Amino acid sequence: MTRKTVRIAMNGVTGRMGYRQHLVRSILALREQGGLDLGDGTVLWPEPILVGRREHALKALADRHGLEHVSTDVDAVLADDSVDIYFDAQVTSAREDALKKAIAAGKHIYTEKPTATGLDGALELARLANAAGIKHGVVQDKLFLPGLLKLKRLIDGGFFGRILSVRGEFGYWVFEGDWQEAQRPSWNYRAEDGGGIVVDMFPHWEYVLHELFGRVKSVQALTATHVPQRWDENGKPYDATADDAAYGVFELDGGAIAQINSSWAVRVNRDELVEFQVDGTEGSAVAGLRNCRVQHRSATPKPVWNPDIPAIEVFRDQWQEVPDNGEFDNGFKAQWELFLRHVYADAPYHWDLLAGARGVQLAELGLKSSAEGRRLDVPEIAL
Repeated sequence: MTRKTVRIAMNGVTGRMGYRQHLVRSILALREQGGLDLGDGTVLWPEPILVGRREHALKALADRHGLEHVSTDVDAVLADDSVDIYFDAQVTSAREDALKKAIAAGKHIYTEKPTATGLDGALELARLANAAGIKHGVVQDKLFLPGLLKLKRLIDGGFFGRILSVRGEFGYWVFEGDWQEAQRPSWNYRAEDGGGIVVDMFPHWEYVLHELFGRVKSVQALTATHVPQRWDENGKPYDATADDAAYGVFELDGGAIAQINSSWAVRVNRDELVEFQVDGTEGSAVAGLRNCRVQHRSATPKPVWNPDIPAIEVFRDQWQEVPDNGEFDNGFKAQWELFLRHVYADAPYHWDLLAGARGVQLAELGLKSSAEGRRLDVPEIAL
């Protein structure tokens, strides 16, 4: 067995997502399992280089996890020929320029979404990467959630018949920051810093809908800033200039209609923080992060509307749980493994910068739809 060290520049790991999901639960988890076995006698050993602006924070993370390499000089890291992959989990406004530098340096690219602040920038990144002949991937983690993997199993097995509609509910109450600390960074609520729930979540909804149900053909969205004032990490009040809620209707190839509500100003009264109900001619399902429940046509009860008497049916009890039928790894780690196999074993991989650009496009059109108060077509994009 041959061990190959893979040096990965990880920019943005002092942030919540970059640290918890990408560093700890993906790269360090791969190291804990002994590396990634490619199946040809080679084991990849990821060696992260923690990159960012705050040296003391980077060193604290490195010390905590027994890592050796930190840097505040992105250019120097990109100039290092021993570095194979550049990963970006920075704030959105800083990502596009950093990715361009990494592409110019000939590094393979793996990045969080959105890949850019606008469609033109996102498409340019994809073109530059293809011209440079590098491998590139965009995080599309929701596809690897156990609940959605079960949902895909149902779709592939023909459970639904013709799919009619998809209804999604996502969100939770993000504390304003005055008397309880906010669970999300303050830049998420400033449009000038690349914040907003449309920019954050519509790229997720694009790939979930595209991969499971069909390409998004049109979008009609209404956005809102329900909480206009919040308090930042230093306890100072600031005006929220970005949307904290979005209500979208999406027309899909094949005729299905999707409705998805996204909000950081909603209190949770559902089983999981995100749930999708899919209704088809032959059956329905409700899928969350981990669980999935179904009701087949043959077992559908006959509810009768009568507001004059109390409901005696427990509707949730009329659904059946979809079994795991397997082990589900962390979704971020699973996609990291696929990307590493793509880079080092040339395994198939299609969640690239063009796929990321579709998410940027949908967010851009969603904001435009809300501003103009009309439904907009979503044209197919290509390089």
